[in-house]
Amino acid sequence: MQGVNFSFDENREHVTLTISPGEMSQELSAQDVHKALCEEGYDEVYLSESAIKSACDKANHLFKTRDSSQQVIEQVGERRHTEVEFRISEDNMSAFAVLTAPHGGQLPSASQIMAMAKNSNIRRGIGRKRISALLDKVASAKPGTRVESLIAKGLPPRDGRPSKQVPLVPNALERVLRPQAKTDKKVDLRNLGEIVCVKAGAELMRREQPGRGRHGFDVRGNTLPSKVGDWVPFNLGNGTAISDHDENLLVSTIAGMPKYQNMIMTVDDTFICQGVNVGTGHITYEGSVLVNGDVTENMIIKAKGDVTINGFAESAHIQAEGDIIITEGAMGKQSEDHNEYTCTIQAGGSVYLQHGQGLDIIASANLNVARQLAHCRVMTGGQIIVGQPENPQGNLFACEISSHGPVIAGTVGAVSGSTLRIDFSAGFNQLQARKDSFDELLKQLRGNTERHKQKMDLINNRVVPKSMIERVDEAKEMLKNESNLLTWMEGKAAEMTEAKHHYQESARLVANKKLYSGVSVKLNNRNWRSEREYERAKVSYEMHQWKYEPLV
Repeated sequence: MQGVNFSFDENREHVTLTISPGEMSQELSAQDVHKALCEEGYDEVYLSESAIKSACDKANHLFKTRDSSQQVIEQVGERRHTEVEFRISEDNMSAFAVLTAPHGGQLPSASQIMAMAKNSNIRRGIGRKRISALLDKVASAKPGTRVESLIAKGLPPRDGRPSKQVPLVPNALERVLRPQAKTDKKVDLRNLGEIVCVKAGAELMRREQPGRGRHGFDVRGNTLPSKVGDWVPFNLGNGTAISDHDENLLVSTIAGMPKYQNMIMTVDDTFICQGVNVGTGHITYEGSVLVNGDVTENMIIKAKGDVTINGFAESAHIQAEGDIIITEGAMGKQSEDHNEYTCTIQAGGSVYLQHGQGLDIIASANLNVARQLAHCRVMTGGQIIVGQPENPQGNLFACEISSHGPVIAGTVGAVSGSTLRIDFSAGFNQLQARKDSFDELLKQLRGNTERHKQKMDLINNRVVPKSMIERVDEAKEMLKNESNLLTWMEGKAAEMTEAKHHYQESARLVANKKLYSGVSVKLNNRNWRSEREYERAKVSYEMHQWKYEPLV
């Protein structure tokens, strides 16, 4: 290209374009000059198209006027290094680096970026790995590309945990589910420990002090103080009081059986006897009942608290508003039509048996049978475990079961193929009925709220007389309360939907040893039945149908 020369300066930082109009044979095109620069390797630096065009325009003007006495000298390129900017979020909890990829220039090191960040008042939470990852992105980006990435994060303060309440005496149900150790590796399933009854003034529960929390910081280096946890007050149950000499200690005021449930410690006035038979008569008691012996045929026990039987129950009626524990099992008989049972157990809480046969069991919470459950009718509001809770290996067969939770045993069904029916429908239908009623209320409230908002918008667009301002303010307050109620109800509706999904996930049958034929599982109109023997297996409800899978 005649009359055109390119050159770097001594430091190879800038590119100079020199044009001699007297040597030109024709007018220059900026595009041709830019192309020539690139062909000669000057595109390793940034080339300014506007500067090239300006130089060409000046040279073309001199060429047209035949003025060859002047040269056009223009700086048209430069080596651009990485540009670094920083941005801090409004809450000062995060900082970002914005890097513009270099054009023939240098890329800063991670240490240089960290030093620049500190000069920009970003002092804590800087991550060297994040900076290195950002530099890797910039190194592979096209020149001039802006790349932004998080490089520093603050640490939010963590408030202290609230005070913790630690029971000093075990629940009876927890005790029977934890057989006593004989050696380091063995337990005695027959030794379930002593029944815990406390005297007046016994220590029941201690309240540990709340945590101090952990201070946080923002990226500017400011300390964000944490809050000390709250002191959670004792929920005093019947038969308990706060100690006179220690406000963090709960003691009993009466002699009886302690029970800790739902963050409340209670001591039930306990009736203790050596057995229940025709000699003692039936027992109806306002507290808990402890029987250190057997309950014989046709006897009745009713208690407002728990019932604990350190013996065997045969064809008896046992009813408690709390838990029922029978350490040596229970047995009854079925009528010929299998609709009536001579031994009935009804608990407002959980039921624990060593083994059971011919029983009618109703438990609002869980049912745990240590060894075997057979020929029974069972309704529970929780799960059913046959065997030790950690690894159920008990036997379950020939029962009619309605459960709200999983059914887990070792051997499910029998070689004879006796019928075992497990129905999960009742709990699901209760949830569905509650959700349908709630959804109908929610639909009405949504309609009312939307209608009231529209009317309020009309009022807001008009001039309100002074005499009506107070009433309009009242209406606005009512609309605000209505909107808050709608938000709360929508949250509850979401919780109900989640509860339905959780119920379907928990509806399952697990056989840890073997699953025999004759076992059926049901959830409304969805059924599954075992037609053959299976090894260790699980039957669960997924995607609106029952699914069998072996346990590996």
